[in-house]
Amino acid sequence: MESKNYHEDLSHIRTMMERSSRFISLSGLSGVFAGLVALLGAVYVYFVFQREEINYFDGNRNVFTPDLVQELVMIGIVILVLAVLSGYFFTARKSKENNLKIWDQTTKRLLFNFAVPLVTGGFFCLGLLYHHMFVFIAPATLIFYGLALVNASKYTFTDIQNLGYCQIVLGLLSFFFLGWGLAFWALGFGLLHIVYGILMFKKYK
Repeated sequence: MESKNYHEDLSHIRTMMERSSRFISLSGLSGVFAGLVALLGAVYVYFVFQREEINYFDGNRNVFTPDLVQELVMIGIVILVLAVLSGYFFTARKSKENNLKIWDQTTKRLLFNFAVPLVTGGFFCLGLLYHHMFVFIAPATLIFYGLALVNASKYTFTDIQNLGYCQIVLGLLSFFFLGWGLAFWALGFGLLHIVYGILMFKKYK
């Protein structure tokens, strides 16, 4: 009987330590929704290319007009906002179900470590945009996003670290296939998010 209580106490202490040092309210559903939004955005961009008489899959380098680039940037911002809002919604819901605070010191450390590489990458991509080096934006976004995930993973589930590594590898590969940024974006921000979201939902539900 004492042995059973001892193991229960250890389990309780371990759970308390995990809650104090790791953000465990991250929901796999937020990844699934973000991936679906990214895939829908990629499909929409493809039809935008069709409207502009750009055949994306013909393998040729395409020249984008300033108006088209501006439209693509706006589409990217909309996708980002929807992904962030869905992440907050599902995370807040999971926090409420587990009776946990969504905003504490762990959350602040998580967001800070996530934001440093992400904001750095954002300014880097703005520089690429300013110098009309559009073909490098897709690889850069995948790489910096992957670095942000890896950097923040020590404050949440380790699965996030593996997702980050996959994003970095995709970004590096896309440097060797310039002009196929939309396809790599769909794989990284779309398919990988959905796969990891489903795995995390089943593992931590």
